[in-house]
Amino acid sequence: MQYAPVLMNLAIKGSIMSLFSPKHPPKSLCILRLSAIGDITHALAVVQEIARFYPACQITWIVGKVEYALLSQVMPENPPIDLVIFDKKTGWRGVFALWKQLKNQPFDALLNMQTAFRASILSLGIKAKYKIGFGKKRSREGQCFFVNQRVNDPDNPHVLDGFIAFAEKIGVAKFTPHWQLNLSLPAQQKAKTFIQPNQRNLIISPCSSKAEKDWLIERYAELANVATQQGINVILCGSPASREMEICQKITALYDNQITNACGKTNLAELTALIQQADLVIAPDSGPAHIATMVGTPVIGLYAYHNPWRTGPYHNLDNVISVYEQNALKEFHKPSQELPWATKLSGKNLMAEIEVKDVVNEMRKLGF
Repeated sequence: MQYAPVLMNLAIKGSIMSLFSPKHPPKSLCILRLSAIGDITHALAVVQEIARFYPACQITWIVGKVEYALLSQVMPENPPIDLVIFDKKTGWRGVFALWKQLKNQPFDALLNMQTAFRASILSLGIKAKYKIGFGKKRSREGQCFFVNQRVNDPDNPHVLDGFIAFAEKIGVAKFTPHWQLNLSLPAQQKAKTFIQPNQRNLIISPCSSKAEKDWLIERYAELANVATQQGINVILCGSPASREMEICQKITALYDNQITNACGKTNLAELTALIQQADLVIAPDSGPAHIATMVGTPVIGLYAYHNPWRTGPYHNLDNVISVYEQNALKEFHKPSQELPWATKLSGKNLMAEIEVKDVVNEMRKLGF
């Protein structure tokens, strides 16, 4: 097997010059972004823009198994994007299988949009003239040693702007991110079973990937009661994971009124359709917050441990309720602008600093 050169980035740095152009377009591209759901929604806007800008280019996107379940159900057939699944649970067996699958498929460029070491190992068996990685500020886990081109670090810290830099590196004109989706009729019909057509519908998605980023159960319940008193239909959503099911059940037990508990009752496509049909989403740093941005539903994000200007819902950053900045000052004695790009805070129970009245006030700003 021929492996692309490693360590070439020591001699070849990312430059202002684009690698391709409409006059000299790429014939084939490989996108490497495996996870997670929120980041996949960000990447989708960029990959679709690349496909629109280079319509004759063959695009292959290597994606995680769970994330494939979303993309395969929401992406339209045009522009065509070939999805290839990599299941990290398969270990080296999965790595070798992927290399075998792509061994006769050379690419003009590989866009390695994931800094995890696992992704860099995967990139070794992908044949591409250019292997493009993140710039100096965002490159982690040794990715710089597996690429021969690097993007320019954008001024805006958001993850999505970091992905946009890859599009610019291959000559795509500047663009505002937007998504082209194709939600199936069954998914839309399933979503309607939770929606009250004569009321405003609020989705509360209480869980993130880590418990420390979740808001307090009793405050979710209090917020739901406030919303109901204003005639709003409240819907809880979440995955079938036991932790999420338990949290939604506890919120329901503390709730004074009837609540629609959709937790564990939708797949990712149905959840996307449900969020699209709702009027507002409230969520911590999690996939549903970014799905809301993708489908154009207003979202109030609740943040404490990660910088919302980096990981918040892209089109609703002004509606984020965050205690990150003041706690960053306490922990590091510096504003977030002076901290490394992916700085995570380590304080205890930081989400408890967000009060119900803070969320209610933000809801009123959005007309609720």
